[in-house]
Amino acid sequence: MFKPISLYVGLRYTRAKRRNHFISFISLTSIMGLTLGVAVLIVVLSVMNGFDRELQQRILGMVPQASILGYKPFSEWEQVVDEAKKNGEVKAAAPFIQLQGMLTHQGTVSGVFLTGVEPSLEKDVSIIAEHMQAGSVNDLTPGSFNMVLGAGLASNLGLAVGDKVTLVLPEASVTPAGVLPRFKRFTVSGIFKVGAELDGLMAYVNLIDAAKLAKIKGRVHGVRLSLHDLFKAGRVSWDIVANLPGKYYASDWTRTHGNLFQAIKLEKTMMALLLLLIVAVAAFNIVSSLVMVVTDKTSDIAILRTLGASPKTIMGIFMVQGTFIGFMGTFLGTSLGVLGALNISDFASWLEKVLDTPLFAQYFVNYLPSELRLDNVIFVSVIAFVMSFLATIYPALKASKVQPAEALRYD
Repeated sequence: MFKPISLYVGLRYTRAKRRNHFISFISLTSIMGLTLGVAVLIVVLSVMNGFDRELQQRILGMVPQASILGYKPFSEWEQVVDEAKKNGEVKAAAPFIQLQGMLTHQGTVSGVFLTGVEPSLEKDVSIIAEHMQAGSVNDLTPGSFNMVLGAGLASNLGLAVGDKVTLVLPEASVTPAGVLPRFKRFTVSGIFKVGAELDGLMAYVNLIDAAKLAKIKGRVHGVRLSLHDLFKAGRVSWDIVANLPGKYYASDWTRTHGNLFQAIKLEKTMMALLLLLIVAVAAFNIVSSLVMVVTDKTSDIAILRTLGASPKTIMGIFMVQGTFIGFMGTFLGTSLGVLGALNISDFASWLEKVLDTPLFAQYFVNYLPSELRLDNVIFVSVIAFVMSFLATIYPALKASKVQPAEALRYD
């Protein structure tokens, strides 16, 4: 059966025959190096994707993805909600009142971002209802002065469901006893935990109760939006403002938490570039292994030349060998990387049980997240294979320039 001479000889050179064991061992180590580099790169990118996903779901599930705000408190929030829902990019909308103050309990004080919400609407724009450890958001009934707060905040203040906590607002009230800050007693009706720093900062009360505290009865500070595409938040929110009568302005998550996600994106990019160096080193190993093969096979090359093989054919032989090494390394690395990315979370959990130590307790998630993306796999595989192919060019050119007379002079 006819086989192209370049393909046939090139593939034979990748196998060990008699005195060529060392050369084949070098080829094997090149494949292993490339496999390791590709696999590690895919796994690390998947873990970074997982952390990015968790940040988006947890932090941007609690803070507003986009908001329609008034230059002063307004009462027409239902009209704003209706207008927002007309936009196809908006999943849900809900009013809110934002306050800042301090919570105090048994001599312990902690700062708090207090948000007044409408429970029936809030569950559609945030993930708080899905992360309740105790109680329910529905317990925030008007006039009850109940409060739902984060697990970190409850832990710092030593609070449990049913306890009383005092809210101190940074607004002075003139009394016969003098100028005093404003106080209000609340009952802890629920505790949530999303696993982020927001657990130690945020608390929720009913919208009507918050309006009484802020002295804006019947009015709100803004309307919070939940979007189908986070990265369209700025455009969508300003489009809604443009269709509203009155003086409103828009804000979105890129203004409040954009730096955090930019930092993660930069870290992910730099990590990918650093790990690509591993792939580059593995590709350089292909260069060195092929140069050694060329040196070892100088006599064989000369004989092939005397039998009529052209420089192009000789060049093809060693490009086939290097491309085969690159293909095998990329294929095995991609397979191993995909398998590792799909199972890294389970492996980390198993390792925690074996070591009996929580490895991720200091992070905002208590497990190792991973999200395998097809575009990452394709990018890594293509880059690795292209590097491997380019690494074959120099040794193949060197082999094609071997002169038969010079090579066989001392044989």
